[in-house]
Amino acid sequence: MFLGRFNHTLDDKGRLAIPARFRSDLGAGLVITRGTDRCLTVYPLSTFEALAAKLDALPLGDANARNLRRAAFAAAEPAELDKQGRIILPERLRAYASLAGNVAIVGMNTFLELWDLSTWETLEGEVEAQGDVFAAHLAGQF
Repeated sequence: MFLGRFNHTLDDKGRLAIPARFRSDLGAGLVITRGTDRCLTVYPLSTFEALAAKLDALPLGDANARNLRRAAFAAAEPAELDKQGRIILPERLRAYASLAGNVAIVGMNTFLELWDLSTWETLEGEVEAQGDVFAAHLAGQF
């Protein structure tokens, strides 16, 4: 389970240290891909495989389903943690999420999101302002 938020710095070679508490869940391999909202998403390999199976079950005759598969698989990159617990973020994925320097690593239960720190802080403020909307969702009003 991925919970919490950590700030780390992306080095000049595109390597990012993953917090120690997340490493054991990523030790069997991982997949890095574009997330929504201009962030990157890091999935444990087993979680990505389950997602891939759902995408594979979508009808090939549906243009939206084909495009969803293209978006999901074309951007995905397999990766592994190095001995120091770092991952290498490919340049094209770093560019997509505007990652350079400070990165927020955000636990999302079954996966991680990687955000440019200033972008994350802006989003975090927007999220905090929506407390009443979230309470309504939890109460089943939506």
